[in-house]
Amino acid sequence: MKSNRQEKFLELRQHFPFFIFEKQEYSLNSEGLHVRYTFNLSDQFSFHPTLFIPRKTSFLPDKVISGKLDNILFNIGLIELISYWKAACPQTVIIRPFPLSSDQIKWWKKLYFSGLGEFFYLNSLVADELSFMQIEAESGTSLPIQDFEQHDSVIIPVGGGKDSVVTLELLGSHKDCVPLILNPHIASLDTIFTKGFTSDNYIEIRRFLDPTLLELNDRGFLNGHTPFSALLAFLSSLAAILTGCRHIALSNESSASEVTIRGTAINHQYSKSLTFESDFRDYLKKFITPDINYFSFLRPLNELQIAALFARFPRYHSVFRSCNAGSKSDTWCGKCAKCLFTYIILSPFLPGDDLVRIFGRNLLDTSSDPELKPIFDQLTGIAENKPFDCVGTIDEVNLALCETIRCYDPLPLPGLLAYYRNSPQFPHYHNLDFRSSLESFGQDHHLLPEFEKLLLSAWYA
Repeated sequence: MKSNRQEKFLELRQHFPFFIFEKQEYSLNSEGLHVRYTFNLSDQFSFHPTLFIPRKTSFLPDKVISGKLDNILFNIGLIELISYWKAACPQTVIIRPFPLSSDQIKWWKKLYFSGLGEFFYLNSLVADELSFMQIEAESGTSLPIQDFEQHDSVIIPVGGGKDSVVTLELLGSHKDCVPLILNPHIASLDTIFTKGFTSDNYIEIRRFLDPTLLELNDRGFLNGHTPFSALLAFLSSLAAILTGCRHIALSNESSASEVTIRGTAINHQYSKSLTFESDFRDYLKKFITPDINYFSFLRPLNELQIAALFARFPRYHSVFRSCNAGSKSDTWCGKCAKCLFTYIILSPFLPGDDLVRIFGRNLLDTSSDPELKPIFDQLTGIAENKPFDCVGTIDEVNLALCETIRCYDPLPLPGLLAYYRNSPQFPHYHNLDFRSSLESFGQDHHLLPEFEKLLLSAWYA
């Protein structure tokens, strides 16, 4: 639900006119890599977010990476700061640790503005890319790009959902892979352990927010969504430098590029989109290192195809989770858009009894929870806009529902399917060929030929 906070926005910008990225500090010792940032909100609040990466067997010797971390850590600080800047949205952002070129400033303003599209929209804030922020950095030569001797291994960020399971299974059977987990939780750990990895052969990153930010949120400062996957992009690049892995394989699909609000460029998944992926690859090569290959392995596929692949791996069905609300308790809340979307997209490919075992109940049965209907309307396009969550396209949801209705025949339909059967969406999508949605292979991607061949052979196996 939108809330108009424009007056608060203007008041905060007047009271807090500047934000400073003061410094970054790090130490590399026997425990691992410790990183600490210092941000300053108009000399009234100070923030000190930290990162810690435990040393494991995959760490390169210190002599290989010593003195080569300033650049990547500086850029992580630049993406980390947006979480703190948004509390008051100061007009001026001052960058002190190192210089930034005009091209870099332009790149960061695009990421900040596009990545905060949902934040601006839900708070009803009037902002434009040119004037919402002025970035001031010391003039001079930017940090030099650096060469690293990388081996042909693949880092796979694992969040515990179905997408990273598919990437882990398909790539892990053919390439030397290293899972990466940010702030490990039960589902992400169970996923890699199910694949056969141990506690010593995955990359672990622990990220700690400064509690002062949470206090400001409680006091009524501005809050909202930030481009988390952009942070993951920079963190995974740091992991590649620390371990010597050449490739970073994300699990973002073609559907992530669809806008959330019709008629705008606002996309909850902006930093999972092909646009961001392309921009980040260019930035990485021009300003950090040309030796890391960042790409999304699943980009040529849609959500239906990924669901069909995931259905082939039953040993993960009891351990995966795609629910933000239930991530800490390792449950499916059964009340959010991600739960309902995941249930719908898997329905054409898994028997109903299997789905009930996974989710605890039939989420398409409105008698168990009528509150899911508004979310259902958003997912199907009956409502004006999609949910602000990581869900598939409206077309994918509708095609999955039509195929699920066919699977029920001649059994009676549960509540949401019966409702959908009488909706204006059904006649159009019912007449489309479901199988054709499973036959496409997108050409807009950054897969090297060897990875494209692997994905094609897995899909058409």
